[in-house]
Amino acid sequence: METLEQTTADLDRLEARMQNMVERLERLEEENRSLHARQESLVAERANLVQRNEEARSRVEAMIERLKSMENAG
Repeated sequence: METLEQTTADLDRLEARMQNMVERLERLEEENRSLHARQESLVAERANLVQRNEEARSRVEAMIERLKSMENAG
């Protein structure tokens, strides 16, 4: 049969483990929020880069067309 001291020690250990788990959960939740924010930022940055790439492609294509027109006119 467990003594009161053993039961108290078991409960103290259980409380310490629970507290550790709560702290770990809080850290993981914060890390998860941070990762989601970073992901949103990267998605927005990628969209911006894709748009800039398309704009550059359009400008290059327009230049090529102008050069072809100049070549054909000359």
